[in-house]
Amino acid sequence: MSTAAFLARVRGLLRIRNRLVRECLAELLSTFVLIVITLGCSAQKIAFDDTRGNVITAYVGSAIAVMVGVYTAGGISGAHMNPAFSLAMCLTGQFPWWKLPIFVIVQTLASFIAAAAVYVLYYDAIWHYGNGTLTVSGPRETASIFATYPVDYVSVGNGFLDQVIGTGVLLVGVMGLMDARNKPVPKGLEPVVVALLVLSIECSMGANCGCPLNPARDIGPRLFTYVAGWGPEVFRWVEGRG
Repeated sequence: MSTAAFLARVRGLLRIRNRLVRECLAELLSTFVLIVITLGCSAQKIAFDDTRGNVITAYVGSAIAVMVGVYTAGGISGAHMNPAFSLAMCLTGQFPWWKLPIFVIVQTLASFIAAAAVYVLYYDAIWHYGNGTLTVSGPRETASIFATYPVDYVSVGNGFLDQVIGTGVLLVGVMGLMDARNKPVPKGLEPVVVALLVLSIECSMGANCGCPLNPARDIGPRLFTYVAGWGPEVFRWVEGRG
């Protein structure tokens, strides 16, 4: 058997014919790429002392991660990568309701796996930075590498409103870009424009809570920190984080 024939046979055996399975795998991959890049940029806080530099790195990195995620699987699953976006698609009749819980689970699972990957990648740095402890608050905390936490003056109500407005602006912007009746974005550049939208929202609305804009981006990594050793404090509204 020739090499070409062998490779063709392998491709045939590995090909997934079930459409839902392909979409789930694509959504898993795109969300993983989004979150692993986003959290990896956030982890730079343990390497740099300049807080402003950390913020800029995180914002630009997460915006680029959105673009890469959409290019990764946009043609297969739509690269939702965000339960809020999947819900908005259902509400506008562009996505079947029965797929919503499946996509939410896949997105959250991908975020959890991405958090684990970043933890392994920065394992030595995390333990060194935290002086051998895993804490959620204090000057050497490391939990905010993975999940977003409010600054100490933000109330629960203000934090909730912050995320409603930020996520709402994101969804309105993306839906507008997808609407064929609007001025179209040049074909192939849609992910770039979405990335610029995300960057603009982060730069203008990121001060209160870190601007996650994505339940899966926060819940999956937060669950990981809970089981990895940071404990139940990761689910509390922590004040005075230092």
